Amino acid sequence: MAKIDAFFNLMHKQGASDLHLVSGSQPILRIRGEMQRVEYKVLENDELKAMLYEIAPEEKVKVFEETGDVDFGYEIPSLARYRANFFRQKYGVGAVFREIPSDILTIEQLGLPPVCKKFAMLQKGLVLVTGPTGSGKSTTLASIIDYANKMRKDHIITVEDPIEFVHKSQGCVVNHREIGTHTKSFAAALRGALREDPDIILVGEMRDLETIQLALEAASTGHLVFGTLHTTSAPKTVDRVVDVFPANQQAQIRTTLSESLKGVVAQNLFKRIDIKSRCAALEILIVTYAVSNLIREAKTHQLPSAMQTGRKFGMQTLDDAIMELLLKKWISPEDAYDKSIDKQKFAQYLKEPPPDF
Repeated sequence: MAKIDAFFNLMHKQGASDLHLVSGSQPILRIRGEMQRVEYKVLENDELKAMLYEIAPEEKVKVFEETGDVDFGYEIPSLARYRANFFRQKYGVGAVFREIPSDILTIEQLGLPPVCKKFAMLQKGLVLVTGPTGSGKSTTLASIIDYANKMRKDHIITVEDPIEFVHKSQGCVVNHREIGTHTKSFAAALRGALREDPDIILVGEMRDLETIQLALEAASTGHLVFGTLHTTSAPKTVDRVVDVFPANQQAQIRTTLSESLKGVVAQNLFKRIDIKSRCAALEILIVTYAVSNLIREAKTHQLPSAMQTGRKFGMQTLDDAIMELLLKKWISPEDAYDKSIDKQKFAQYLKEPPPDF
């Protein structure tokens, strides 16, 4: 047992999402979104470095020594997997670990809308799950892939940096590939995936033009592609995909996207005030014929209206989802106001008038 495993056991026991180990500081846990110090001595650089290097693969240590940053996955059997990031900072080395639960929660357990099951059963197209860092994108995607794994008889390839949720082959055959360990980059893995007879491809992060271009190509040639982006709403997601491309290609990309995009799930995570837990508010865009036209004609500013009128298809705006959580008294008015898009809609629920910026 590695020395650092004691911190992971404490993290799991406390229900923390993240563990921060930084030279010159006590260990810190993030519990329900808030940082809490652990009653432990201040970590010295050499001591922490030895602790971290004990669990890191040799090639990852080499990358860290050369670049000052590295990501990889670490697993404690029967406890959980951890997404690790090592970095250098002013007082020495630092590391942040995100816990990835061993058990994958189902769509029902997460309280996700039924339309997520429809996304899992699509034959082709692109589905994007977006939101800020730490908003639960990976958990949502894992539940959708899990449903497809149980209900379909297909080949699923996941490309991640690092591998997070591990899916055992059930109805589907599942292959996990990790950037830096099993393949050079997202783009290289996607190029390879197209020759590996996939039905479903999960791209852990669509972070550059080449990856987005290959994901669109895969989605438009008969594959179902799931991906994540760091955008806060469905309209901004569409704009982000288009804006990655040079100006002279954007009209063509809008056309391609209008045909291949099937849905966007944009989510935000909230701390619940009724119980010790968290919940997600989801904005859902389903690409109907009308939505497809808006994307093609660069009228993304009209997408919120299309989501309002498309409720019968399972669409909803982020503000409507937040309002539902607020009226259930699951979240605080302050949190709702802070993360909403139309602030005026939520200002009436605040105890004090909103600050005037």
